Amino acid sequence: MDDGVICFLGIGSNMGNPAANCAAAERHIYDIGGVAVLRCSSLYRTQPVGFEEQDWFVNGVIEVRTALGPRPLMDALLGVEDKMGRVRNGKWGPRIIDIDILFYGQTVINEKNLVIPHPRLHKRRFVLVPLDEIAPHAIHPGFGVSVRGLLDRLDDTNKVEWLSGEWDRPCG
Repeated sequence: MDDGVICFLGIGSNMGNPAANCAAAERHIYDIGGVAVLRCSSLYRTQPVGFEEQDWFVNGVIEVRTALGPRPLMDALLGVEDKMGRVRNGKWGPRIIDIDILFYGQTVINEKNLVIPHPRLHKRRFVLVPLDEIAPHAIHPGFGVSVRGLLDRLDDTNKVEWLSGEWDRPCG
């Protein structure tokens, strides 16, 4: 796919086998029509944020090129979450899979149920570390600062650890 918008997606899980869940989400994203996966970050074991009394997460970032608009892309990603058994039971709680649109090109959207760039990505080490791995020079469209610049200024001290191991990942 030569046309389209470059987007970055955040993935995360802390239920069952979180690394395998992230790998499964990657495979499902490959299957979305109008979406071409370009790169995947490593996976990282990350300390929970918000509700801390839960298992640690596994997080990563996927770079895609898409011909889908922001809302159809979000709908497709929610479909992947549903297919994988995601149950929404509270903010920041345990989840089998979570997929967020971090950046959709340089577009800024603030609508009901769709905010891009992700409203807290600049405050979250678990997002910025894998994003920095594959796109340190990507510019946050709301702040005009690179991912590396956001990471350098970050106050979040939560642990983010590179996760070694082999999973059936289509990329990464």
